[in-house]
Amino acid sequence: MAKAKKKPKPRKLLLDDEDYLRRGIAAWFRGGGYDQPANDSGVEDCNGKSYVVLRNVNGTLAVYRIRNEGILKRLKRWPEEIE
Repeated sequence: MAKAKKKPKPRKLLLDDEDYLRRGIAAWFRGGGYDQPANDSGVEDCNGKSYVVLRNVNGTLAVYRIRNEGILKRLKRWPEEIE
């Protein structure tokens, strides 16, 4: 009987907040966003998780959760604390 291969552990990306914000803005425009995010956009921590929050004068444009692997995942619904 063949042994099952172990899955490699995901490599954690150690990027700073500015890099995550830049990636979030790029994902926003690639996804069809046309409103310009303002300077108060950034990375926020909530309930032990990190999020990239894009805002402008109209409110919150998009929220991306930073997953353990460093991948950004866009959220349809985000925690109330982020508003």
